[in-house]
Amino acid sequence: MAGGSQGCPSAQGRDHWDIAKWFAHVHERHIVTPMASKKSYLESLRKVSLFSSCSNKDLEKIAKAGDEVSFAAGSLVVDQGQTGREAFVIISGTATVKRNGKKVATLGTGAVVGELSLLDHGPRTASVITDTECVMLVISQRQFLGVIDAIPALSHKLLGTLAGRIRELDRQYFG
Repeated sequence: MAGGSQGCPSAQGRDHWDIAKWFAHVHERHIVTPMASKKSYLESLRKVSLFSSCSNKDLEKIAKAGDEVSFAAGSLVVDQGQTGREAFVIISGTATVKRNGKKVATLGTGAVVGELSLLDHGPRTASVITDTECVMLVISQRQFLGVIDAIPALSHKLLGTLAGRIRELDRQYFG
């Protein structure tokens, strides 16, 4: 990610994304670690509203489905308008969220970006650039859907969480 000019696969507009190929492409700048035994990430995942109703067992399966990736400061993680196919949970470090070129938020440990991409292939609604070196859990849609297939009850929990988010947004917007 020389100078932050390259981003995640979605920022490169790939139609058929393969996380292993992407990681191989950027391996010189990032360290990728499988999440198979990383129970320490459960609290970060629990803070993600989409996963807030999940049990520890569910969160462990989600963590195992992802990979730990280190991003250098100034790296473009998510590019507004590009198709999303993965979500990123910040494990350490900070990142800036920009919408239409304007800063809208600074995110830190436990924050997530791109979680809606786990459910659809819609365009990214903002860009995310790392402020500091960041370690993130990257979960692709394919990996996430595999977890849902393995734990059918998880989809019910997620639907309930999404319904709650919609109601909250409705309340904020309409009063």
